[in-house]
Amino acid sequence: MSEIISTQKAPQPVGAYPHARRVGNLLFLSGIGPRTPDTNEIPGLKLDKNGNFLEFDFEAQCKSVFDNVRIVLEESGSKWENLVDVTVFLVNMKRDFHTYNKMYAEYFKDAQPCRTTCEINSLPTPIAIELKCIATI
Repeated sequence: MSEIISTQKAPQPVGAYPHARRVGNLLFLSGIGPRTPDTNEIPGLKLDKNGNFLEFDFEAQCKSVFDNVRIVLEESGSKWENLVDVTVFLVNMKRDFHTYNKMYAEYFKDAQPCRTTCEINSLPTPIAIELKCIATI
């Protein structure tokens, strides 16, 4: 049994993929970033016309990506505490890992999923973080 899950309450995917897919009692979330569901803006980020940073608040992006993951989990019939594996993609490990690690410890204090953190060159939009998660239902 496989079920495709999409919701209007989370930011819309930037490609042809669902927010999540349920297979048995496992839930696989597609990569989720910090864009806001209602405006599609990236919290804490303002760019000039050349794409250079005018403002950058990585903590705001972390909070937003965690909120977006929670929305997709709940819309899929799961919950934060059911996360079993989190893969994190950062575009700048040196700059952002300390902040991310601190916030992760706060948000995941009780859930304690497995975690892998990778640095990548870029993401499809000018976000600095994306999470790929697996949870149970």
